[in-house]
Amino acid sequence: MNNNDQKAPHKEQSARAVELGQHESVRSHVLRRLNDEVAQLERRIETLRLTKAPHTAIMISTYERMIDRKKGFMQSWGFGPRN
Repeated sequence: MNNNDQKAPHKEQSARAVELGQHESVRSHVLRRLNDEVAQLERRIETLRLTKAPHTAIMISTYERMIDRKKGFMQSWGFGPRN
């Protein structure tokens, strides 16, 4: 077998590259996952609001920023607002 008969895996993979955002199953999985993560962060915020622990305000603020970023990502991918 000579070198011309062997295909480089890298070239073959790049020829088959797909736009993952074009496939509805991937989009629905990502949307479901992001919605679950946002809901989990919202529950953490509610729990922290009932807690008198130090640094809760910083933690709440951080979780709120994370939620904003996730929602921004969803919007930029055309998922629209979360139901």
